[in-house]
Amino acid sequence: MPPVDPVALTADLVRCASVTPADEGALDILHELLSGAGFHCEWADRGGIRNLFARWGDKGHARTFGFNGHTDVVPIGVESDWSMPPFGAEVKDGVMYGRGTTDMKSGVAAFAAAAVDFVRDTPPDGAVILAITGDEEGDATDGTTALLDHMDLEGEAMSVCLVGEPTCPEAMGDMIKIGRRGSLTAWFTVTGKQGHSAYPHRANNPLPPMMRLMDQLASHVLDQGTEHFDASTLAVVTVDTGNAATNVIPAQVRSAVNIRFNDRHSGDSLTAWLGAQADAVAVAYGVEVEMKVKVSGESFLTPPGPLSDLVAGAVAAETGVTPVLSTTGGTSDARFVKNHCPVVEFGLVGQSMHQVDEHVRVDHIEQLKAIYGRILRDYFA
Repeated sequence: MPPVDPVALTADLVRCASVTPADEGALDILHELLSGAGFHCEWADRGGIRNLFARWGDKGHARTFGFNGHTDVVPIGVESDWSMPPFGAEVKDGVMYGRGTTDMKSGVAAFAAAAVDFVRDTPPDGAVILAITGDEEGDATDGTTALLDHMDLEGEAMSVCLVGEPTCPEAMGDMIKIGRRGSLTAWFTVTGKQGHSAYPHRANNPLPPMMRLMDQLASHVLDQGTEHFDASTLAVVTVDTGNAATNVIPAQVRSAVNIRFNDRHSGDSLTAWLGAQADAVAVAYGVEVEMKVKVSGESFLTPPGPLSDLVAGAVAAETGVTPVLSTTGGTSDARFVKNHCPVVEFGLVGQSMHQVDEHVRVDHIEQLKAIYGRILRDYFA
């Protein structure tokens, strides 16, 4: 059996228009490949989302290396803005174009190809698990969490895990993610009393208290950063009254803020702080302030050690680049995996992800497969 071509596999996956939460056959392609290579495959579907679990080797082996990734993609936007078909996987001048080429069908193809070749050519004393979801770009409630719940139920476990998200900001091999900041969104509704703008004393305008609250939140310095994390940030992302009339003082105004926080904070501590700020403004202005909070993920860190050393060594050997260990960027499914086992992230250069004409260099897909293959060989050596 010839080696699995990760470029051809990427193209096959890209041609599946798997805009979240649709699958459009992407996971079927991987199921056929992996089951044909001797992997035990199970579906871990939940909430209408397809999720694929695949294991080669003995269940519960003490040395079980896991990969995690997703095959769902974000919408393409306006198709006429694309210079190449968004699901065509066409290659021009050594570059493949299409939605998901970078984020992250090439990563999934690379680790699937590496895993198949590795267990065929050098069967290890251990197990290899691939946990692949169709729900990362959406709400992520029935994706990797469903896979982890399925694993717990079935007595499956990974000793360590590598998430194949694009992690490199500039050049192949320049960054490994060893943690992520937490993410919290808070929505505020300030309710006053509607009135005529010519008679403001007869109304209770909700806009001044909302503006005061937003200013206080945005002006507050959450921290100066920690050993492995940048400073936490708070962004005001919307303020809206829905009021188009300039002679009316509205009764309500709504706003939202997003906080990306490091390990000095938790979702609970930030929620308490936000609530105290809102309550103080409500008292000062005699208005009602309602708050709703969603914590998308807590901050986490896999301390530098054996797993990051393993991945960094393989990256350096294949690319000649020594990667930086970082916690920058948004959230990923590693925030769920970290409750199961130690996890790091490594993948492609991510400059074009989610953009029109998303693309990937073909040689980078091949290089990524080589890196993942070396990681497996070194882990089981």
